Amino acid sequence: MDGEGGSFGLARSAAVKLSEMGERTKQLGSAMRDPHQQKRIILVIVCVALLLDNMLYMVIVPIIPDYLADLESEQSEHVHLVLHPNTSSANSTSQDKSNKDNLDIQIGVLFASKAILQLLVNPLSGTFIDRVGYDIPLLIGLTVMFVSTCIFAFAENYATLFVARSLQGLGSAFADTSGFAMIADKYTEEAERSRALGISLAFISFGSLVAPPFGGVLYEFAGKRVPFIVLASVCLADGILLLTVIKPFSNRTRENMPVGTPIYRLMIDPYIAVVAGALTMANIPLAFLEPTIANWMETTMHSTQWEMGLTWLPAFFPHVLGVFITVKLAAKNPHLQWFYGALGMVIIGASSCTVPACKTFGQLIAPLCGICFGIALVDTALLPTLAFLVDVRHVSVYGSVYAIADISYSIAYAMGPIVAGQIVHNLGFVQLNLGMGLVNVLYAPALLLLRNVCQMKPSYSERDNLLDEAPQGLYDTIKMEEVRAKKKGYSSSGNCLSVDENGFDPFRAQQSSGPEYT
Repeated sequence: MDGEGGSFGLARSAAVKLSEMGERTKQLGSAMRDPHQQKRIILVIVCVALLLDNMLYMVIVPIIPDYLADLESEQSEHVHLVLHPNTSSANSTSQDKSNKDNLDIQIGVLFASKAILQLLVNPLSGTFIDRVGYDIPLLIGLTVMFVSTCIFAFAENYATLFVARSLQGLGSAFADTSGFAMIADKYTEEAERSRALGISLAFISFGSLVAPPFGGVLYEFAGKRVPFIVLASVCLADGILLLTVIKPFSNRTRENMPVGTPIYRLMIDPYIAVVAGALTMANIPLAFLEPTIANWMETTMHSTQWEMGLTWLPAFFPHVLGVFITVKLAAKNPHLQWFYGALGMVIIGASSCTVPACKTFGQLIAPLCGICFGIALVDTALLPTLAFLVDVRHVSVYGSVYAIADISYSIAYAMGPIVAGQIVHNLGFVQLNLGMGLVNVLYAPALLLLRNVCQMKPSYSERDNLLDEAPQGLYDTIKMEEVRAKKKGYSSSGNCLSVDENGFDPFRAQQSSGPEYT
């Protein structure tokens, strides 16, 4: 009897635990279906995807040069012993110099291949995202990045590494673009959107700056494969979370999606073109310094390996600070987004010009922090502006416009590993930095073109059609804000689109005083 009673008690306890687990599962499922919670989970998924992409981009910095040098050394020694067993040491020295030059070219091409393929694929990925929605392209991007990371882990020659690096560019063209577009689509209120995009930029910064020490330490103590296996595991977990929460292959997410503006029309929009140009110019100093600054530090400062490895790590903190400050300022003064971007470009320009004057590692930290702080101002101010421009001048579908933003970044990072070294070789490191600084300072006044962006509005006929056909995006916010403010008689000043207590409507003022933007 005691045995039967004990078994019954165990069975009952197990049933209670199963019931509790079922209840928790139901609660988790209902939480995931809640729109507010789902927005947060989507932001986490996108941030992890951006973190992985940038960690994979930068984790090879301390790994690949050493790994390729070992491969090159093994191959050259084998060929040298077979073909020239009795050559002199002078010829051996000449051969070593030739091998080093060849290795530098290989590293430059390998680093640039990701950005080059991303640049080529982005126009297609942006159009594809506009057609099918944001979730399936994000899943495609994560899948390709997972495959790319696995290939990196098990690659044994340069050709395989090149394929893996290029595949990463393909995955990034889908994951990065769809991630930014998904955030812009889910966060429709201006201040909320700026905050969400700012968080994603902080993850990008963290991934880029923490990846070299992360990769270097694991490569040194655990081998080449371990950093990539860790990143592949996180990528797989992010993809599973995406499948669980968003269910990309459900038709519900694409039922009422309007047709987005073609990417070529967005490219010729002067406001979007100015923003894209600013994103490219602001990221050129970072893209050009990354492949050149280590050699310059070794030549002029006689820096140690740990100093060269940790060059950019202190800059993470001012970058996050810049994101935080810009988000706060944009929430209070959204009409000054253009000014924050222009100020960032001036800071980047001034910091870039002071880099060659540094004589020690400690002095170098200050201008590098200035560059990253300025980039944070530019990116955090202008990425939400792209979504706003699409809302008021085109259709609220964001795949193509963030493909243009990704193209802007890719131009800088595709040129960096190839062009920067040639400029340093032909003109010098000082001239490279002065040129980059001057370009940023001279481009900053172009952002004056954006100073009246907050007063723009969509045409009323277009907005009404969009509200009827696809009730989503900033158009809903515009309509609700206007109706609520006029009915209740208070000012809604949380974003650019407000009606004050005197009944002043910037939409009406714009309609009466200027052209209607369509």
